[in-house]
Amino acid sequence: MAVPAQSLRASDIGDPGALFEAYGAEEIRGLERRLRAGIEQKKEELRQMVGERYRDLIEAADTIGDMRRCCGQVLGAVQDMHRTCGALRGGSRGEQAPTQSQEKFYSVAAQIKLLLEIPERIWSCMEASQALRATQLYLLCCHQHSLLQLDSSGSRYSPILARFPILVRQVAAAGHFRSTILQESKSLLKCPTVSDQALAEALCAIMFLEDSSPRQALADFLLARKAAIQQLLNQPHHGAGIKAQVCSVVELLATTVYQAHALFYTLPEGVASDPALPCAVLFSMLETVTGQYPEGQGVRILQEEMKSGSWFKYLPSSILKFQPTLRTLAHPISRDYLRDTLQKWINMCSEDIKASVTTLLVYVKSLKGLAGIRDAVWELLSSESMRCNWETVCRRLLDRPLRFWEDLLQQLFLARLQILTKEGFDSISTSSKQLLISALQELVAKSSKHGHFECNMASFLWSESSNDLPPDAAWVSVASRSPSAKSGLSMKAQGLTPCVQSFCSALDAKLQVQLDDLLSYLPSEPSSSKQPSVTSSPAQMPQSAFHRYTDASTVEEMLRSHCLSCVEYILGCLHEELQSAQGNVANKDTLKDVQLGPVLFMARLCQSLGELCPHLKQCILGKSGTTDQAAREVRPLKKLGKGKAQEVNPVLAKWQEVKEKLSGQSLAAYRLWSSAVVNVLVHNFTHSLRLESAGSILTTATSWEEIEIQEETESGSTVASKIRLPVQVSWYVQSLLFSLCQEVNRVGGHALPKVTLQALLRSCLTEVTASYERLTMEKQHKTRDAFPMTQNRALQLLYDLRYLTILLTPRSEDLKGSKSKQDTRCGFRRWQIFWRAILTHLTWMFLLRT
Repeated sequence: MAVPAQSLRASDIGDPGALFEAYGAEEIRGLERRLRAGIEQKKEELRQMVGERYRDLIEAADTIGDMRRCCGQVLGAVQDMHRTCGALRGGSRGEQAPTQSQEKFYSVAAQIKLLLEIPERIWSCMEASQALRATQLYLLCCHQHSLLQLDSSGSRYSPILARFPILVRQVAAAGHFRSTILQESKSLLKCPTVSDQALAEALCAIMFLEDSSPRQALADFLLARKAAIQQLLNQPHHGAGIKAQVCSVVELLATTVYQAHALFYTLPEGVASDPALPCAVLFSMLETVTGQYPEGQGVRILQEEMKSGSWFKYLPSSILKFQPTLRTLAHPISRDYLRDTLQKWINMCSEDIKASVTTLLVYVKSLKGLAGIRDAVWELLSSESMRCNWETVCRRLLDRPLRFWEDLLQQLFLARLQILTKEGFDSISTSSKQLLISALQELVAKSSKHGHFECNMASFLWSESSNDLPPDAAWVSVASRSPSAKSGLSMKAQGLTPCVQSFCSALDAKLQVQLDDLLSYLPSEPSSSKQPSVTSSPAQMPQSAFHRYTDASTVEEMLRSHCLSCVEYILGCLHEELQSAQGNVANKDTLKDVQLGPVLFMARLCQSLGELCPHLKQCILGKSGTTDQAAREVRPLKKLGKGKAQEVNPVLAKWQEVKEKLSGQSLAAYRLWSSAVVNVLVHNFTHSLRLESAGSILTTATSWEEIEIQEETESGSTVASKIRLPVQVSWYVQSLLFSLCQEVNRVGGHALPKVTLQALLRSCLTEVTASYERLTMEKQHKTRDAFPMTQNRALQLLYDLRYLTILLTPRSEDLKGSKSKQDTRCGFRRWQIFWRAILTHLTWMFLLRT
């Protein structure tokens, strides 16, 4: 019975013809596919097994090769012993000199052996960064190729290659050494940490391989360093890495100048060389390598190898005495050409460095970071290794000093500092505007506690708070307390509400952050323009590469300018808010309808901004705003004699100008408040004044007194007469004065500027006088239904007006002391004399009207 095709194994197939007899075509195809799959699986398993054992096979082959080599050495040693014993048995037989053919054979053999060893020696030199040594061996190899006629041009038959086929591969491999040595040498030129000797060897190697001149070597050296600078500048930057990048670039520039002097500069004739300042190293090395020396002098390429092998004696003298040569003479570079080339290179690098450093500084977000980079550059350039003979090198190479900071970096740092300062103060301006708008919106809200304090200072003054007294009030006296330490009671004494304190505190904190950041770029101690340095004495100045605080005045002026712009912006915002608030306080009948809280807040804010924001003053005054000068305010200039002029510090004048602008804005806000108060109070006063009904007249009636007046007639007798005069002002006058005092007390009258109080009284008196004038004009053009002006009412009105004039007339500055008191005491007596003069006229006019 036939086995099913699915169960049939390969070993069961004996005769292929029997398959066609026992199975169909589809079954045979299935069997074929299964057998092929099995074959592929066996092949894969074989590959895996070979791959796993391949290392063992290699090690076994190496071991077998080592064994064969050791056996050959043992056999060679035995043969040497046999020859030595035979020579000893020969006795006195002399050594026969090798024939001429044997010498030629040994010479060729020695050259081939050397040719086979040179590649290994070249690679060893490349690993040890000995580019010149590798170049010498490569050139020696090329020289041997020409001697042995191993040129690969194929123009003539080479018997050596025919007998030694291994040399074909060696000749092909030697062709790659030139590009490899050039690549390694040029990469070595980019490294600033290598010694002058190593650089000279790399340049010599390039000159030998490219048959170039010293000028071309100078160009190769400068181009390599330019590429190294670009590589440093294009590295990824991560915050603190920018400092390392800038310092690395500056160090590479300085090192390049030093190494250019050491490699290419030649001293004039008659000038002694300084061991501490090497020069012309390249030319000395070229002379050493290419010079032709007598027998036994100089350094040969194979001098060290000849000591370790006896077969070197069979090499021809052209190989033993081989020295590389240049097609062109290595003339020293002239000073003018060296100066012009270096100057052009410095200019090109400067443009690249300025563009790249400008891009790098964009990632520096603080002035402290800028100061850290500047200080790192200063420390680098002020180090002993960088300052040693720097002036001499610059004078020899460039005929001028080379200043990296002043000529290359300083303006870049100032430009970035300008941008950071502007961004900082723009942020302060924007946040201050937002804070102002939010504070005004809070004050407008009815449920705002701070808004209530702004309109009613009394409730704030008489409310107790935990910060009324400082924590150390019990043991620290007021005289020894810091001026910046403000207690709650002092704030109340100055009439500064919590909302004003909060705004000033927030603004001062932002100014402090900006100022502290910028002060890190300035010297820690005050410096005058006459002092060369802050941190170093004049004796230490020569050891410093540059004065890092030389631009302190520029930085302070920059700070001052942006701070003034910020103040102007805040004042502009306040002015806009006052303009918008002006329409809200006009044409109101009662003070409850007038939103005076925002107006009073802005007035107090401008009044106290200079005092509650001490860092604002320091930003404007800069280093001149020290402790001693901060205590002295700018006093008004006293009048001097003709031809005399008082010197004014322009910085203090700017601070005084800021204070005047703040004061002017504060007075403008107070004028808006006083105008609103006067309009409402005088409106109510005018309404009461023009009431003419009998009830209103009785309601406003006051006390009168009877005064006896004695007059002497022409005959000498006396005539006594009695008149009645008012001795009390009208009730609406008293109400006006009381309401006025109440409003002044409500907003903290003790803290109001004297100018504001005088303007309030003057405005009130002007409006009241205008009301009386309008009333008088109406009575002069009376109608039949109008209430007549009686004598008693006229006297009362005159008394009220006189009373208001005395109280509301502000006293000038020069009217003080006894004169003011005398005016007050004599006021009523003058009043009586005044009534005597007008009594007759008033009585006659009254009789005519009745």
